[in-house]
Amino acid sequence: MNASDRTPADLLRSALAADPARPLVTFYDDATGERVELSVATFANWVAKTANLLQGELSAAPGDRLALLLPAHWQTAVWLLACSSVGVTVEVGGDPADADYVVAGPEGLEAGLTCSGDRIALSLAPLGRRFPAPPAGYADYAVEVPGQGDRFAPFVPVDPDAPALVVDGTELTGAQLVERARADAAGLGLAPGGRLLSGRPYTDWSGLSAGLYAPLAAGGSVVLCRNLDQLGAEGLAKRVESERVTVTLDD
Repeated sequence: MNASDRTPADLLRSALAADPARPLVTFYDDATGERVELSVATFANWVAKTANLLQGELSAAPGDRLALLLPAHWQTAVWLLACSSVGVTVEVGGDPADADYVVAGPEGLEAGLTCSGDRIALSLAPLGRRFPAPPAGYADYAVEVPGQGDRFAPFVPVDPDAPALVVDGTELTGAQLVERARADAAGLGLAPGGRLLSGRPYTDWSGLSAGLYAPLAAGGSVVLCRNLDQLGAEGLAKRVESERVTVTLDD
């Protein structure tokens, strides 16, 4: 990664320039048996489409706040990087009533209705399937995102010293987030090309860092596991071997 990278979106651009074909996010849901692998290029394409949805369709701008009511999931990682690309502040598990936008999965739909702004719903079903019918009060992400552009350019340059993420009651700028992610990667011994397996939820910084930001900052990749407690020790050992994992955080 480049030393000049100061936002998560910068880190993704550097990863794309360095090796677009390498894996970036490999997602497992051990409750459903789902496995999805996204290369840097594929992940960046999803991010670009989502950022275009935010900026072009929803008129989001730097300084706007988005309540993110999603679990650890590859599509959650996409939204985190899309918001960074636009300059929107992500409030993980934030109060939708105080947010300009809300993005919710099935478990957050009712709470998300308190948001007076645009609401986006994700089914989180395998293969990114759409809802049979959009939930009342929401637009279906799987319907809205496919037609968006594959390249993204912000209308306004993103300020790395502006708030980017709120988690655990702590607000981080883009630059602070990148600095923390780099420090975490170094502390874990995660080298360029390394593979980190994380079973941690996206409810606090440790889960977000292990499940996305630290591997991205290190030039590595993440094996993101939801419902890992259903896999068992033998299954975990096989996954570590098959996915060529170099660092495991299964708690």
